[in-house]
Amino acid sequence: MKRNSAKDIMNLKGKRPIVCLTAYTAPIARALDEHVDLLLVGDSLGMVLYDYENTLSVTLPQMVEHAKSVVNASSSSCIVVDLPFGTYEESKEKAFSNSSDVMKETNCNAIKLEGGQNMYETVKFLTERSIPVMGHIGLQPQRVLIEGGYKVKGKSKFEWNKFIEDALSLEEAGAFSIVLEGMTEPLAAEITSKVKIPTIGIGASPKCDGQILVTEDMLGLTNIAPKFVKKYIDIEEIIKKAADQYSSEVKQRQFPSEKHTYQMNLSLVEKNESK
Repeated sequence: MKRNSAKDIMNLKGKRPIVCLTAYTAPIARALDEHVDLLLVGDSLGMVLYDYENTLSVTLPQMVEHAKSVVNASSSSCIVVDLPFGTYEESKEKAFSNSSDVMKETNCNAIKLEGGQNMYETVKFLTERSIPVMGHIGLQPQRVLIEGGYKVKGKSKFEWNKFIEDALSLEEAGAFSIVLEGMTEPLAAEITSKVKIPTIGIGASPKCDGQILVTEDMLGLTNIAPKFVKKYIDIEEIIKKAADQYSSEVKQRQFPSEKHTYQMNLSLVEKNESK
C-alpha cells in the first residue's frame, strides 16, 4: 500500500475532510493507520506519555525515537513529526539541520513547526530544500509561558488580520497544510476560504478542511479535557476493570491456570530416566 505523501494531503483540499490523529507508539500507530490520512507525532507526547506540565521539555531525540516506532508500525498514513521547542527558532539553518536529521533518521514524510509570519523565512528555507512543512497557528502550545496559558484566538475581530496574514505567509512560504488550534469558528472559516492549502482544525470548528485530535484524549486516557475534545470511549475504565480482575485472579491463584502454564514432557523424562 502506498503511503500518503504531503502532496497527497495537500490535494485533498476541497475533495473531502482530512482525517488526522496523533500517534506516539507502535501499537497506537498500527491501530489507527488504516483509518486516517495523517498521523502526527506531536510534542504533546510530553504531556501525554511523560506527564510533563507542558510541551517545552520535549527533546529532539525523544521525538525521533517515537517517530521511528510510528513509521515502522504504519504503512499508509502520512507521518508528520513536530519540531520541539528550541530546535528551529534560532535560525533557518538550525531548523534545516534538525529537520533533515529527523527526516533521515525516521523516514517520516514531513515536519511541523509553530508560528506564522515570523516563521516565513524558515519555512521557505526548508521547503526550498525539499523538507515538507506543516504550519501551526492560532493557539501555539510552545508559547504557553509567554502568553500566560492556553487562550482561544479570534474572539475579537480586531485580531483576525494577524492570523489571516500568518496563514497566507505560511502558504506563500511553501507549507503544504496548516494546523489551526484554539480558534473561533468564524476566523477558522475565513482562513480556510483564503488559503489554497488544507487547514487542519483542533478546537477550530468543522469549517476547517480536516480535523486532528490527541488520540489519548479521545480514548479517555488523559486527564485533560478541553472543550473541543469528544471522548469516543473510556479506555481508562476498561484498563482499570481488566487490572482489577487480574489482581483478583492472582490473589486467588486462579491465574495462571493450566492453560497458561508450561508443562514437562513426561515421556521424555521417563525415557531419560530409563537410560
